[in-house]
Amino acid sequence: MSKIKVKLAALLLLFGMGFGLTTNVASDVLPQTATTTAQAATRLSAKQKKQIKAINAGLSKKQKAAKNWIAYRESSFSYTARNGNCYGRYQLLRAYLHGNYSAVNQEKMANKYVSGRYGSWTHAKKFWQAHHWY
Repeated sequence: MSKIKVKLAALLLLFGMGFGLTTNVASDVLPQTATTTAQAATRLSAKQKKQIKAINAGLSKKQKAAKNWIAYRESSFSYTARNGNCYGRYQLLRAYLHGNYSAVNQEKMANKYVSGRYGSWTHAKKFWQAHHWY
């Protein structure tokens, strides 16, 4: 009987995944620093890494963690993720990126967007947790 239950559960899981009905099992499991994972999605040059580090230099450890948390949920750290009119690691509107879809510009514009709208990445994270978007 338990084999049937396991098979039924697996079938329902596959069916749910096919229709996007499953929840994000890893929603609360996120490493504090996801640099390796983030860069695996898009290979960045040493120059880009240096520029991104400079862009994020003013963020505290807590702000960087909140930024990574959002990046994971929005795109699984992918700089090339697409969803309708949203693009990139932080799923910004394409118009907000002004045609420059580079990783460096995404980092810069995401910081600008969050600063203007929420004041900080931790506030943006709190909003995301309440609304599942930011």
